Amino acid sequence: MEWTNDTVVREFVFLGFSALAGLQQLLFVVFLLLYLFTLGTNAIIMSTIVLDRALHTPMYFFLSVLSCSETCYTFVIVPKMLVDLLAQKKTISFLGCAIQMFTFLFLGCSHSFLLAAMGYDRYVAICNPLRYTVLMGHGVCLGLVAAACACGFTVAQIITSLVFHLPFHSSNQLHHFFCDISPVLQLASYHTHFSQIIIFMLCALVLVAPLLLILVSYIRIISAIVQFPSTLGRYKAFSTCASHLMIVIVHYGCASFIYLRPKSNYSSSQDALISVSYTILTPLFNPMIYSLRNKEFKSALRRVVGRTISLPH
Repeated sequence: MEWTNDTVVREFVFLGFSALAGLQQLLFVVFLLLYLFTLGTNAIIMSTIVLDRALHTPMYFFLSVLSCSETCYTFVIVPKMLVDLLAQKKTISFLGCAIQMFTFLFLGCSHSFLLAAMGYDRYVAICNPLRYTVLMGHGVCLGLVAAACACGFTVAQIITSLVFHLPFHSSNQLHHFFCDISPVLQLASYHTHFSQIIIFMLCALVLVAPLLLILVSYIRIISAIVQFPSTLGRYKAFSTCASHLMIVIVHYGCASFIYLRPKSNYSSSQDALISVSYTILTPLFNPMIYSLRNKEFKSALRRVVGRTISLPH
């Protein structure tokens, strides 16, 4: 459906999976199973961290916040996507699109700064172990999470305001399965270079600044680890950082490809494919990478399950 030039767009039509019309029921089943597994995995992680006192440390506090963020992130996008896979009319209101964009940007930007906070936590744990409990006290951890959320909220508010203050008078067909920045900007009747530059700079800030902080942290970490006299000590130190590094690579790799590449290289089908990875697959694998392969966490999970089973009925 095309809108005439004098008509204001009041809703958007998602066309993200229109090329796969014959596979939409299969995609619904696959994505639903992945979504339920993601919710279950994150619920287990958060419950275990809350219930086992041995995991009441800064690293696992940040992990529980990360799991909560991943759960909220998928909740903003996946349920609507699942409904649209079975619906004839795949629409979202103008206001609903703005709310969806703001929420996922808020959570995604906060996620970037949270990964930087987790990198700082690993730096303190390895480079200043004797002062770890002082430097990473409960108040400091809460302050880092609050700062990450404040940065995410500010960036999301500015970008969403810039995008949805643009005029939308032409097409309402969104070649995506949720309201991401580039697909929505493609539908604007016009947008100034100034707004484009501001949006690009904010995206770069959200990605580059935390990544630089993480790189500085790991340069200091590696220089400290290579001085460890014990091979076992070096292995343990590296293993505590490996999970975080894997998540950083996946998160910043996908996000940089989507938001920092030149506009001339924009491809709606390519964007949709990458977006599936970081809206469905990444929230599934991140908690598993960070905790389910962690011996300390698995021991805590066994203790929690054991106590739950032994409770009198």
